[in-house]
Amino acid sequence: MSDTRDWWAWHEPYDDPTSPLSGRLRLVQRRIRDALDGAPPGPVRAVSLCAGQGRDLLGVLADHPRRHAVTARLVELDARNIAAAQAALEHLDLPGVRVAAGDAGLTDSYAGAVPADLVLACGIFGNITDDDVRHTMAGLPALCAAHATVIWTRHRMPPDLTGPIRGWFAAEQFDEVAFDTVDDNPLAVGTHRFRGVPPALVPGECLFRFVGPGARP
Repeated sequence: MSDTRDWWAWHEPYDDPTSPLSGRLRLVQRRIRDALDGAPPGPVRAVSLCAGQGRDLLGVLADHPRRHAVTARLVELDARNIAAAQAALEHLDLPGVRVAAGDAGLTDSYAGAVPADLVLACGIFGNITDDDVRHTMAGLPALCAAHATVIWTRHRMPPDLTGPIRGWFAAEQFDEVAFDTVDDNPLAVGTHRFRGVPPALVPGECLFRFVGPGARP
């Protein structure tokens, strides 16, 4: 990724429970819980793209009854956020979860961790070009197991791309489970379920690259 933004500082609004980012986190965590509650018996595999400090998935797994069934790879590039996620993980009994240092935009970062039953793509689509959003849509099926749940986020500020994104998911054989918004929060959360046949992951491909600081999360 070429973005030089301070991604540690980007997480600071999480400390304010009234911030839009905290509101988004609550929506994402609710959909993660729904996905785990609805998963069939047996192991559940998850991957988190641009996982940051891991607050979305780790916050749910901390007390979820299916937490020991989950194996997960949290992919993150920022060293301070990796350290924060690892520190949080040390206080949790989650032997199947690990934080991986790597570029979440590269398919090689997911080798051995996919196909996954739960794919988190949060904080990405507002920080990459529209063309890369569409390219990522086309690449997501290779991260998914049959009937996988994908949870994604995007702001609704002009130009609002959430409508096209929902259409692109449909074009890639995903059914919409939910599209969550709050009137005073510009951040939206989408949840889709893959109905297609999972293709093989192609190594060495780039799904997206972050753009400069002018992008909105």
